[in-house]
Amino acid sequence: MEKIWLTSYPPDVPASVDFSTYRSIGHLFEESASKFASKPAFVNMGRSISYAELDALSRNFAAYLQSELKLAKGARVALMMPNCLQYPIALFGALRAGYTIVNCNPLYTSRELEHQLTDSGTDAIVIVENFASTLAQIRNKIPLKHVITTQLGDMLGFPKGPIVNFVVKHVKKMVPEWSIPDAVSLKAALKKGAQLPFAPVEVTPDDLAFLQYTGGTTGVPKGAMLTHANMLANLEQARIWLQNVLTEGEETVITALPLYHIFALTANCLVFLRMGGQNVLITNPRDIPAFIKELKAYPFTTITGVNTLYNALLNHPDFASVDFSHLRIALAGGMALHEPVAKRWQEVTGRTLIEAYGLTETSPAVTINPFDLPAFNGSIGLPLPSTEISIRDDQGQELTNGSAGELCIRGPQVMAGYWHLPDETENVMLPDGFIRTGDIAQIDEKGFVHIVDRKKDMILVSGFNVYPNEIEEVVQSHPDVLEAGVVGVPDPKSGEAVKLVVVKKDPDLTSEDLIAFCRQNLTRYKVPHHVEFRDMLPKTNVGKILRRELRQSA
Repeated sequence: MEKIWLTSYPPDVPASVDFSTYRSIGHLFEESASKFASKPAFVNMGRSISYAELDALSRNFAAYLQSELKLAKGARVALMMPNCLQYPIALFGALRAGYTIVNCNPLYTSRELEHQLTDSGTDAIVIVENFASTLAQIRNKIPLKHVITTQLGDMLGFPKGPIVNFVVKHVKKMVPEWSIPDAVSLKAALKKGAQLPFAPVEVTPDDLAFLQYTGGTTGVPKGAMLTHANMLANLEQARIWLQNVLTEGEETVITALPLYHIFALTANCLVFLRMGGQNVLITNPRDIPAFIKELKAYPFTTITGVNTLYNALLNHPDFASVDFSHLRIALAGGMALHEPVAKRWQEVTGRTLIEAYGLTETSPAVTINPFDLPAFNGSIGLPLPSTEISIRDDQGQELTNGSAGELCIRGPQVMAGYWHLPDETENVMLPDGFIRTGDIAQIDEKGFVHIVDRKKDMILVSGFNVYPNEIEEVVQSHPDVLEAGVVGVPDPKSGEAVKLVVVKKDPDLTSEDLIAFCRQNLTRYKVPHHVEFRDMLPKTNVGKILRRELRQSA
């Protein structure tokens, strides 16, 4: 731990941790399923499944993939769904059978989905029918072998399940027309799997658990290779931090962030699996009134979220009437926590909103504040056990004495590299095992880490990474665009919003034309909110667009 200055650590938190308890996530799952069999594991829309039920259902799915689809160990299985009971069933079934999970954002356009499924070499996908039309558009362009579909209400039982499916499809009309002739329903797969054998698979700590796609430090979506050892280490690092605050088998965590995102995947799904907790899955956290009703229905002890989510809750008049008497931990990550939000949260709930920091490439947690922090302190906290922090200059040399520089991380949670991209891996991994984060940070006299600035041009929209290169490439494919530059600008709702600066070919091109074009090719949160037209873009002497100048004039 020589790379950090620490004078303050939570009581009983060791500097390093033993990560050898479990061989794989499947091993951890099976032990938790046995230990907490009768306790509720996940609940969604009022329907709860116990650890024993999840054990049986995930076993049946594993048997289907293994015995019916004949997928070999290491095959990639994509999951494309919001928070619903089908997610943990498919997740743990695939992991128990030795497969690698490829999480897909349900908001992807067909272009984005095609890249991810092709790049990963995905063999099978489990997808909610609401998004099946996106897959149908590219079905014949990709090497995908198997499609398994599900409807949102499929695991909710009778009569709620059929009612939810009817309303979603026919009343709210949330399921666009789609046709994938060889698709199989998840319900049929589970029924078939119950009749098939499942042979336990030897999964090692070094086997890949997830290909978690991220823009990394450039913008070309790439798969961070997260091994079972990476994920198990990170959840154990987090559990150690939690051990004096939460109690095994007695916790309820609100999971509003999507499980396909690395934050909720580790912090909610895996950590609370290890602790025998109950995950309350919020399918649509944008529906704040319905979300608050869920909060009122469960005596929750933990909640995780991003700054924008907490801000939206605080701005709803019914939120103050929620019972916070059981709440022990409120954790913020994914984007910077704003001080006004943190202060108001403490006023309303009586609990400090604790900020943490991580990356997809670090499984994700790197630093976290102590849970007994009396008030917001503006830092991202202290390093987790077995995590080393180093502040480096542009040449990779370590800086000391509280100087600001690039935040670099070394620890057992750091990814194995980027999938099939050795050059990209080398760009971020230093020879001594530290990974560059692209964030500028400094460490105060008590050892707390503070993010000063971002070295990379990444834009954070409601906790989601948005990379200018990707948007610029899409916009510049428009026949009436000569040049395009993209920057982030402050936004009171999402933290940052995307601003597009364009040089036209056709003088009749409008901002409405460009936004409509982007909506066809980009996920909603990547679509520019602001469009500006200029005669030219500022550039370096070698022709590189100076985004810094675009931001300064934004």
